[in-house]
Amino acid sequence: MLDLSRLRALYAVSVHGSIAGAAAALGYTPSGVSQQIAKLERETRTTLLERRGRGVALTDEARGLADTARELLAIVERAETTLEERRGQPEGRLTVAAFASAARGLLPAVLADLARRHPALDVRLTEVDPHLSVDLVARGVTDLAVAHDWDIAPLPAPEGMEQALIGDDRCDLVVPAGHPFAARRAVRRSDLGGQRWVCQPPGRVCHDWLVRTLRTAGFEPDIAHMAEENHTLVALVAAGLGVAVVPRLGTGALPPGAVAVRLEPGPVRRLYALWRTGAARRPAITETVRALREHWPAVADTGPRPEQDPSVPHPAGPAPQ
Repeated sequence: MLDLSRLRALYAVSVHGSIAGAAAALGYTPSGVSQQIAKLERETRTTLLERRGRGVALTDEARGLADTARELLAIVERAETTLEERRGQPEGRLTVAAFASAARGLLPAVLADLARRHPALDVRLTEVDPHLSVDLVARGVTDLAVAHDWDIAPLPAPEGMEQALIGDDRCDLVVPAGHPFAARRAVRRSDLGGQRWVCQPPGRVCHDWLVRTLRTAGFEPDIAHMAEENHTLVALVAAGLGVAVVPRLGTGALPPGAVAVRLEPGPVRRLYALWRTGAARRPAITETVRALREHWPAVADTGPRPEQDPSVPHPAGPAPQ
């Protein structure tokens, strides 16, 4: 008889494309995933993984078995959802994927709250880029994702998934302390020409927003430095190397040498929780979404908020029923 946990490991490798990626998603060590696959190979008397350079690739037999694993895991999820719904209490394991600033600025308080209120619920967090997390939920690898979108890139809504708005994360222009903008209450987009920019790499929504916005205003952006993490962007700005558009969530207090200035009109990214429709009745999902929305107001404006900012957060939509 095939072991479900070993099939889950194989399916995770098929989704993530590597043993390391599967291990991170499942909360295992890479050696633990390799051991699960090796045992599955002995059970099936089939070679499932082949070495390709420094990585691995699934054999034809493994791809077929991974498809079967996806179907079996969906059946198990439906059964677990029904049982948990009947008991009426959040319990069991819930895997959550969140982008970096949400994992840093929002999830710690949410996870601590859930652990205190629901000892039988085992929530496991993985930091994942938002453009990947939605697909992980759709494929059944992760139970719930915290993702975001911007006005230029609406959040995709794959078939078979539901979502709830958590809240709006406002972004500010961060400049060096000696910059001419530092003494201003607000800066308009039409004022941004001729600046050296620090931003995330191409392909990230923040980068695409900056390029499109400046080109619409008639400027070709001079991107001097690129980094993945907002904290790195802020450090580069504080060193006088450029200016940056930085979301408030997860950024925290600015270091000496950096000043936040309101940008008008200011960019806003919206945070969402997403889950599969088949798991919508699960109390663990409902309670986690409730906690995300409940804790949002306390963290929404803890970042480098400019003085006398008149912005008012938009109310979030209804939680899943």
